[in-house]
Amino acid sequence: MMHSSNSKPLVAIACGGTGGHLFPGIAVGEELMRRGCEILLLVSEKEIDEQAVKSAYGMRVVALPAVGLQRGQLPKFVRGFTKSFFAVRRIFSERHPRIVLGMGGFACAPPILAGKLFGAATFLHESNSIPGKANRLLAPLVDQVFVGFPQAGARLLNRTVIATGTPVRPQFQITDPGPCRLALGLDPKRPMLLVMGGSQGAAAINKLVFDALPGLLRALPDLQFLHLTGPNDEANARAIYATQNAKAVVHTFLTEMELALGAASYGYVMETGKVVVEGPSSDLRADESVRRSYLGY
Repeated sequence: MMHSSNSKPLVAIACGGTGGHLFPGIAVGEELMRRGCEILLLVSEKEIDEQAVKSAYGMRVVALPAVGLQRGQLPKFVRGFTKSFFAVRRIFSERHPRIVLGMGGFACAPPILAGKLFGAATFLHESNSIPGKANRLLAPLVDQVFVGFPQAGARLLNRTVIATGTPVRPQFQITDPGPCRLALGLDPKRPMLLVMGGSQGAAAINKLVFDALPGLLRALPDLQFLHLTGPNDEANARAIYATQNAKAVVHTFLTEMELALGAASYGYVMETGKVVVEGPSSDLRADESVRRSYLGY
């Protein structure tokens, strides 16, 4: 059924696949809802999406079977893309979106293309300094591109690229770290290292921290850890921290990132005992300056 002229404008936000796509997408959705829009979140079928959308209050959520394009998995990609495109086209035929915004990743490609069929204004957002493959391919097709870092714009073929930064939810405010640590099950008075590997960078940053752990604990015996390992390293991380008798809370994923960031602060471990470590994705391997910035790597 088509929406009437006096209904709220519908904005579709495609933001599935990783927390780096999901949470900025939810942040945009929350702000647009406050401005009178209705929000449709289009996510992937990954478990991380299922967990993240629990915080998407008041938004309609639809999971799509789109998957990333991996080496040797072209047939799987094509099947997922095709199913996702027809699913989105059916949804959009029932109610035309005014805007379709893609937050990155191949999950946003079918909604962007379907949105263009129905006359929607189409936009992309790229949070990384080096854009991902999907955004590089989609950038020439959309009306406008937003970037988190100005230097990303040179890598995206679009006439209108605007540096906006990366959207964050209003929960992210400077706060007293003690209550945040307590809420996470940590000692409120001890320094905390937050470890989280962004996108495909989790395995690499996990190994880096595991290798550095004995030295970190010798330098900072009171250091405690909140480690978001991604889906494959949780059990291994728990075992390694236990072997070192280190105080650590380990999760594959955490929805309440405002607590995680509130419990830690940016800086160098040797200077403050508190740091956020974000791992680079595989697309960043060629960027030596980025690689060297992670715990001296």
